[in-house]
Amino acid sequence: MHLHRAFVSKRLATVAVAAALTASVLTVPPAQAAKAADPGSCKTQDDPSWSGWSDHAEVGAALAQIEASSGGRVDVEVAGRSAQGRELWVARAGTGDRVLLVTSAIHGNERTGTEALLGILKDVARGGDARTERLLAEITLVAMPMVNPDGGELNRRVNVVPWEDTVAAFPQLEGAPRAWYHRLSGDGIDLPGYDLNRDFNPDLDYVPQAADLPGEETDAGFFLSSESRAIRDVYVAMREEKGAVDAYVDLHHMGPCDILTGGPQDGDLITFSLDYPPLGVQDGAAYQDEWPALDQDKSRRYALSVYKGLIEKYGAQSPHVAVGRYFHPDTREYAGQGRSAFALNGTGTVLFEVRGQQDDLGQKQKGMFVQSVRTGIESLMDGLATGSADTLDGDDFFDLPDYGWDTAAD
Repeated sequence: MHLHRAFVSKRLATVAVAAALTASVLTVPPAQAAKAADPGSCKTQDDPSWSGWSDHAEVGAALAQIEASSGGRVDVEVAGRSAQGRELWVARAGTGDRVLLVTSAIHGNERTGTEALLGILKDVARGGDARTERLLAEITLVAMPMVNPDGGELNRRVNVVPWEDTVAAFPQLEGAPRAWYHRLSGDGIDLPGYDLNRDFNPDLDYVPQAADLPGEETDAGFFLSSESRAIRDVYVAMREEKGAVDAYVDLHHMGPCDILTGGPQDGDLITFSLDYPPLGVQDGAAYQDEWPALDQDKSRRYALSVYKGLIEKYGAQSPHVAVGRYFHPDTREYAGQGRSAFALNGTGTVLFEVRGQQDDLGQKQKGMFVQSVRTGIESLMDGLATGSADTLDGDDFFDLPDYGWDTAAD
């Protein structure tokens, strides 16, 4: 099954507005942010050091300890296994009707969100304050801290799956061309694999068909990898249990600096950018008839809830870096991303693109980025629990400054 783009266009009104945050996160005028940065902090390298970040075994040990010390508040299960047999854990906390699903490290070398989720789960497991009790009563947090462990072990974006293994799993694909997002190598490593964040389909019962291959980058994906199917299965199970998955957050990294050519933020440092589903012209109008549950405004409201929570916590001035909206032209279309597939099923979905992959994250900056992501997730948790996320005007999202890196990277 293919999902097709529309052939009409609409310019989304945008007003670039600078907002700001203190000490750890949000924005100041770009020139001030650049001056505050260390020299060379916009450099990137192909293989940054990841010492000090949790690997798969350490994530498993941390989750086991959190569950054991939670007194039943946090339940950890194996939702599936990676192509190489590693556990794909899902941790669940709370009993509320509003479900927030969060995934991290779908690209194996993007791990800030993993640390943030472990910290949130640890606090939820032991917190006895009124806020924690309210969250546990009003929402159900479902966290998958490391959904591409095979890529993570190699410190690369894609997983590890030869095409012949895919054909063995789906014999009906014999003789079909490879899916367009299956790569023969990745990040300098001569092993084949999938960009998992192109492997989703809004038809949650979809079974791969030879006639649909190879597909295009604007199309839905084919659920060819066990990792994407495990995320789908968790989503479906929560929807069946609770009636709906209210929100989905997908945690990623982007480059350290904005590269919007000629824009007011061009060249400035970034903390992270937020986005709603990239579904083509007229805000996904071509999908609305087949997927009437799509609510792009809800996704923007939830992104705004994240942004406002950061401002509330950190204040109005910062000597550091910027947060805004991810560069999102109205023709941007990736129906095969998980956030797009789930949005077409009625979920409000938010992308976090946190600054990363520079030469040396450093322990101080690592802590800042992890805390920034934590604050963002916790802000949406609060917004769902109190209902404040539902009262925002999604159009206000367009007032946030644009920050772009590689718009094909998420």
